[in-house]
Amino acid sequence: MTEQSTVTLRTATPATLPDAQTVTEVEHYTDSLFRFRVTRPPSLRFRSGEFVMIGLMSDPDPVTGKQKPLLRAYSIASPAWDETLQFYSIKVTDGPLTSKLQHIQPGDQVILRPKPVGTLVHDALTPAKRIWFFSTGTGIAPFASLLREPETYERFEQVILTHSCRDVAELKFGQELIEDTKDDILVGEEAQSKLIYYPTTTRETSTKMGRITTLLEDGSLFADLGIADFNAENDRAMVCGSMGLNTDMKRILEAYGLREGANSDPGDYVIEKAFVG
Repeated sequence: MTEQSTVTLRTATPATLPDAQTVTEVEHYTDSLFRFRVTRPPSLRFRSGEFVMIGLMSDPDPVTGKQKPLLRAYSIASPAWDETLQFYSIKVTDGPLTSKLQHIQPGDQVILRPKPVGTLVHDALTPAKRIWFFSTGTGIAPFASLLREPETYERFEQVILTHSCRDVAELKFGQELIEDTKDDILVGEEAQSKLIYYPTTTRETSTKMGRITTLLEDGSLFADLGIADFNAENDRAMVCGSMGLNTDMKRILEAYGLREGANSDPGDYVIEKAFVG
């Protein structure tokens, strides 16, 4: 059961934190996953797929009473044209930031440093037939942005999102994302014909089980999707997830002949190295 709460901007508390934005919506999916929306700074410009630093103030120092910002990199899970900013987060009971962040409510404030960066952007890839978004856990967040970005469907004939989680409940964010994308006023029609969703679980029994790296290496992924021509000419990839996924995907993609790209040197695949999750 998910819990969701919202607030209109008229009821939001005035900003008092540095670089403060107001929480407008919170939804908890599981004991370890939730998403939230905040107001967007009028001056913020970003490319779909980038991340910003999000945070709260620490508890007062017992001696000095001073507080300092607790900040963590969060991919923006909404497209560049959206009027608000969405984020998807884990909950860590003893985590310096997420132990506090998981308790935010509509009307609360969070710190948002308006300096977006990241490698999971279209500018880092050369043109091709297909784009693959490989994600685990909350690594799906930047792809939530890119799936609702019109440029994604202008550049590629097929858009394939893979999302691997331990349990079925952890796939709910992705399932809602696909539904919303196919109903989206800007990209819905293109998504209906081009977007493929491939969820898997690694612990709880589901329709498709297994680590995406295993399904890639044994050919199950391509067999399931009817793809027999995965190569550097046809395919581009973006990867976001655990450190293990990043390392394994780099090895697998390069074995297929794909070359790593960057903003300054576009290539065949990119991996977000700024954070894991």
